[in-house]
Amino acid sequence: MFVKMEFSIMDAKSSYKGKVLVAGATGKTGQWVVKRLQHYGVPVKVLVRSEEKARIFGGSVEVAVGHVQDSNAVAAAVKGCDAVISALGSSSFSGEASPSEVDRDGVIRLADEAVKAGVAHFGLVSSIAVTKWFHPLNLFAGVLFMKHAGEEHVRELFSGEGRSYTIVRPGGLKDGEPMQFRLHVDQGDRIWNGSTNRSDVAELLVLSLWNPKARNRTFEVINEAEELQDTLNPYYEKLAG
Repeated sequence: MFVKMEFSIMDAKSSYKGKVLVAGATGKTGQWVVKRLQHYGVPVKVLVRSEEKARIFGGSVEVAVGHVQDSNAVAAAVKGCDAVISALGSSSFSGEASPSEVDRDGVIRLADEAVKAGVAHFGLVSSIAVTKWFHPLNLFAGVLFMKHAGEEHVRELFSGEGRSYTIVRPGGLKDGEPMQFRLHVDQGDRIWNGSTNRSDVAELLVLSLWNPKARNRTFEVINEAEELQDTLNPYYEKLAG
């Protein structure tokens, strides 16, 4: 039965032809999302703030220029896409790069326009401890509260008929190649600390495009031990329905 399931996942992967919009594509995690999509031959569109920022992709992706604060720009970006993966993340405590502008309102706006455009699947990078009001990150501009508000909106919109979501809550993000660690996954926001490779977060979200076990799941993930992995698909088997 396990082998049969793996074949079905592989078949789904090889036949996935939908275009994926990556928001936050020029960030460290977003760049890994683009790399892993390209690894699997999935057409990629990126939402970037300027043409100059898109140069890091060397012309290998379709480019939409605009800010997540601009509904018209976001609507134009999601047009023609079958899925969205958001690696948006705030980089300042105030202004247009703040948690409220990016992690909450930016994600909400992206989800709203994605639904209007008929996008079927929404993948989101969030964080562990988003429900812990007394976490240190919530003492500074309510970073985790803003991420949780974005999560809630995605769940509300994409749990409906014909749509799905996958929300990954990683620990502290680290650089490194994918599938170098055995992972620990959990649900219910019970993990307080730990780290996760950005590349593995990207891999999990890309796999969610075709792995049915990833549909409508919110989960935490951290590195457990150094151990090469052939695939991260089995971690979706560990999640409760």
